[in-house]
Amino acid sequence: MESMGKKKRPRRSFTPEFKAEIVGLCQRGDRSIGQVAKDFDLTETAVRDWVRQAEVDAGQRDGLTSSEREELAALRRENRRLREDVDILKRATAFFAKETR
Repeated sequence: MESMGKKKRPRRSFTPEFKAEIVGLCQRGDRSIGQVAKDFDLTETAVRDWVRQAEVDAGQRDGLTSSEREELAALRRENRRLREDVDILKRATAFFAKETR
């Protein structure tokens, strides 16, 4: 039996230049976001997200800028790594405390 629903499209990545070009087309106003997405075989949601992020980066909308998002992601990665390091050190301390008794 065939599945009823849309097939998942493979995840693609796009260059910042391509995204900027798409955002520019949308902001010009000649075509709607939906039409631009259809013309370039993109999802409308992705194009809307790119436009929204460009507006945040330009200061036209509230939210985290791209550089703030990158910094936040890096800090979260570092925080996770440090928590793992502390956990390992706690376990090592407990192990060696048992060994010395």
